[in-house]
Amino acid sequence: MSDGTKDRKGVPVRLDKVSFSYGGAPLTFDVAFAAAEITAVMGPSGSGKSTLLNLVAGFETPQSGGVLIGGADVAAAPPAMRPVSMVFQENNLFAHLSVEQNVGLGRSPSLRLTETDRADIAGALARTGLAGKEKRLPRELSGGERQRVALARVLVRDRPVLLLDEPFASLGPALRDDMLDLVAGLHAERGMTVLFVTHQPEDARRIGQNVVFLDKGAVAAKGSADDFFAGAGPDVFRRYVGTSTQTAGSRDIARKRT
Repeated sequence: MSDGTKDRKGVPVRLDKVSFSYGGAPLTFDVAFAAAEITAVMGPSGSGKSTLLNLVAGFETPQSGGVLIGGADVAAAPPAMRPVSMVFQENNLFAHLSVEQNVGLGRSPSLRLTETDRADIAGALARTGLAGKEKRLPRELSGGERQRVALARVLVRDRPVLLLDEPFASLGPALRDDMLDLVAGLHAERGMTVLFVTHQPEDARRIGQNVVFLDKGAVAAKGSADDFFAGAGPDVFRRYVGTSTQTAGSRDIARKRT
C-alpha cells in the first residue's frame, strides 16, 4: 500500500475518433482524460456515458477509431489485458465467496494466493473499513459495505485507471458522500486516473476535478469542474444541472408528502 502518489501514477486515456452503434444513431467520442485526475462523466440518460466507460474497459469494441491508455491503442485487447479496474452499480460480487475471497479475485482469478497477496488483501480491507469482516458473505453486508469490497478489490488489482459506473447511485445521501470521500482518499494515495459516471451534480462537485458532458452520443463540453460549477460551464450543462436540481427537489418534496 502506498502512502503517496509519486510511485503510482495514473495514465492518460483517450478515445480517438471512436464510433460505436447499437443499431440506432451512432455514438462518436473524441476526447482525452487527464492522467491521475478525477473526471466526472455526465449527461442525460441515453447520452452514452456507460458506453464510453465500456469502450475504455473493453466490454464494447469500437467500429472505428482508437482507445488509447497510456499511449497504447488497446481497442483490440480483451478487458483482462487492459490496465483498468471497473466498479459497477451491482458491485459484481460472488454470492458464495467470502469478503476476502471476493477481494482476492482481483489478485488471482483462481484464488491461488501468496502470503504477499494475503497481506495486500488484508491491507486493502483495512483501508476500506472492512477489517474484521473478512469471512462474511455478500448477503451479510450492507449495500455500502458491498461497494467497499469492490473498492478493496480495485486496490489489490492496482491498475492505473479506475472506472466507476454509478456504483453509489442506490445509496442514501450520507452513505454516498462517505463512499465518494473514500474514492477521493484512495485517489490521493494511488494517483489513479478516475472516470466516474454520475447523474448527481453534487457528486461531481464533491470529488471531480474535471467534467466531460455528453449529449446525444457525443462530447458536448469538457472543462474543469470548478469552471462548470462556477457558472462558466456551457449552456447545455447549465440546462441539465437546472433540470437535475429541480427533479431532485421534486423527489424530496414527494418523499416528505408520503
